[in-house]
Amino acid sequence: MIYTPSRIPGAWVIDITKITDARGFFAMTWLPRELSERGMNPALAQCNLSFNLKRGTLRGMHFQNAPHAQAKIVRATRGALLDVIVDLREDSPAFKQWDAVELTADNHRMLYMPEGVAHGYLTLTDNTEAYYHASSPWVPAAESGVRWDDPAFAIDWPFRAEVISDKDTSWPLMK
Repeated sequence: MIYTPSRIPGAWVIDITKITDARGFFAMTWLPRELSERGMNPALAQCNLSFNLKRGTLRGMHFQNAPHAQAKIVRATRGALLDVIVDLREDSPAFKQWDAVELTADNHRMLYMPEGVAHGYLTLTDNTEAYYHASSPWVPAAESGVRWDDPAFAIDWPFRAEVISDKDTSWPLMK
């Protein structure tokens, strides 16, 4: 796999290395030793699948509070999405900064985000599916989020979201 550091410390864009032949290709997508060597948390406690009917669906910006914080690796298995991460670690040089990566079923790209980073995405096509690994289980009492449109982050979304949950519109603004 090919690992490219994100602008957010500890976050990585991961591209697969294809082994191709007449049948198509084969690629490895989960190499815990390589993840650990780059400072990533390779724990796998939960896998999640999210299906989104409409282009313009926004999910985010989500995270879990310590001690249940999650590292995640996300990829699009169908369609396309713009995955956005925001650094919420007060001791990070990138505190309140964001980065975005286009993940598509065709580019097979993945995005790793460490604990303390909020995550969300905007679907770029209808019928988009996101699959992601989490380093710890979902704990409802630890669930939290920040607003996708918070001026403290000034995220440059490519277009206006058309579908967003009431919960995601009610996350607080950053203080």
